[in-house]
Amino acid sequence: ALLNAAGAPGIKVRIKATAHIVGNRSLRMEAEKSRPLWDNPFQFVLACISYAVGLGNVWRFPYLCQMHGGGGFLIPYLIMLILEGMPLLYLELAVGQHMRQGSIGAWKAISPYLCGVGVASVIVSFFLSMYYNVINAWAFWYLFHSFQDPLPWANCPLNSNHTDYVEECEKATPTQYFWYRKTLNISPSIEENGGLQWEQAACLILAWLVVYLCILRGTEHTGKVVYVTATMPYVVLTIYLIRGLTLHGAANGLTYMFTPKLEELANPKTWINAATQIFFSLGLGFGSLIAFASYNEPSNNCERHAIIVSLINSSTSVFASIVTFSIYGFKATFNYENCIKKVILLMTNFFDLEEGLITMENLDDMKHFLASAHPREYADLLPQIKNCSLEAELDTAVQGTGLAFIVYSEAIKNMEVSQLYSVLYFIMLLMLGIGSMLGNTAAILTPLTDSKFISSHVPREMISGGICIINCFVGLLFTMQAGNYWFDIFNDYAATLSLLLIVLVETIAVCYVYGLRRFQKALGAMIGHEPSWYWKIMWAFVSPVLIVSLFIFYLTDYIRTGTLRYQAWDATEVFCPLL
Repeated sequence: ALLNAAGAPGIKVRIKATAHIVGNRSLRMEAEKSRPLWDNPFQFVLACISYAVGLGNVWRFPYLCQMHGGGGFLIPYLIMLILEGMPLLYLELAVGQHMRQGSIGAWKAISPYLCGVGVASVIVSFFLSMYYNVINAWAFWYLFHSFQDPLPWANCPLNSNHTDYVEECEKATPTQYFWYRKTLNISPSIEENGGLQWEQAACLILAWLVVYLCILRGTEHTGKVVYVTATMPYVVLTIYLIRGLTLHGAANGLTYMFTPKLEELANPKTWINAATQIFFSLGLGFGSLIAFASYNEPSNNCERHAIIVSLINSSTSVFASIVTFSIYGFKATFNYENCIKKVILLMTNFFDLEEGLITMENLDDMKHFLASAHPREYADLLPQIKNCSLEAELDTAVQGTGLAFIVYSEAIKNMEVSQLYSVLYFIMLLMLGIGSMLGNTAAILTPLTDSKFISSHVPREMISGGICIINCFVGLLFTMQAGNYWFDIFNDYAATLSLLLIVLVETIAVCYVYGLRRFQKALGAMIGHEPSWYWKIMWAFVSPVLIVSLFIFYLTDYIRTGTLRYQAWDATEVFCPLL
């Protein structure tokens, strides 16, 4: 009677609309209840650390310290962490936790027009997964060879006649030869693809099998695996730190690292590289962090976790650099002293001097004496005398696979109980690599399993298996003789500009499409308090400006570079691009 008396049609419409909204909310609540969750917040933090702390912390950050003023590089690095790293990490975790979906669903919920941002993240993660797991395959290869005594990269192999060492190895070093010839069997150029290297292909299949077993049942399996992948690298790094600090020459490396060259702060590229390192080491833009956060409880304090993860990630970079430079100092000192010994032996034999007359301490004085006493003979010998310099050895900048598989192997072979340290090191690389792969595959897998159409027709195990099989099949390209050249090209050009553009659109979408006020209220409802002015200023202004600056820099750099270039291994000249 009340409905009919009061002009019921409008009221009826409102009642129906309200019932429809309540129905949608109840469906969403049911979907949220059925969504898998991390066992506890600590497991989520470990998953983020395992993903963010990767190979770049070990082989990229020490290189940047070496190139940009040693300890002085920490100044722009920490500033960029505050201005860019923590705010963007918090943004992605908050979006994933609030929307409770993978990258595609999360951005589509903000606006249907932003669905492409999530699709772009999935595509970039797919590109990364194609080649990134090859590093784990190489780590498996080295791990299997680490049980030999002596290590196979300790000495050059004999030639087919067993009369001398292999010429290619003698022109280079045993560690370079083992990497370029025994591991990669690298071709002279990218045009010569060569055949499939079956040993490397088998290691790649093994690497993808391990990844599949880790992601088979989603967070149920991944949540257990991260207890190992997140903590094991710190155990190994601690062992290496203790061993590294006791090595002869370690102090030279640490002095080199911690001596700041403040003039480098005036170099714009120092700040560019600091911002880039923070951006990529946290794994922003791939959709992995959004995927991980979507499995959180809605009340999880993602602000606190963003700060914890970003600080642990940066601290790990510094920790790994201390380990790296202690070992690097040992290697540089070892090479320098060997060079001096060869010069002493050469001069002693040439001038028929008494053994022990020339020492490392009086070498320069003896050079001057012999040059004045026997000027003609010394002039004939001079071209054969190497210019040994500890500073030059320490200045040799190495990053990427050159640091991971050549420099470290060179240092390990000269340690006592080298097999033990080799096994520990390559297990650490595997843990770092597998931890990152868990995040990469989650970025692809979560949006697919979120799709009701796909998940209702295909079991999760088959979706996971399909992703691994496709990536493994495409990744076989990188196990061919020219595979390392393709690896370098993918590593340098596949994701940089795409990720910068993706994260730029993410910040604009949250601040200006979804609305910053609306977003801060959603955060307040989730974690119990709204974000402070610091977060809002970073999201709305500072971080987008930094991303645009990086995007312009890299775009300009690519245009100036022109044709893509790569450095090749020439077996006749043995040109090594890394050392």
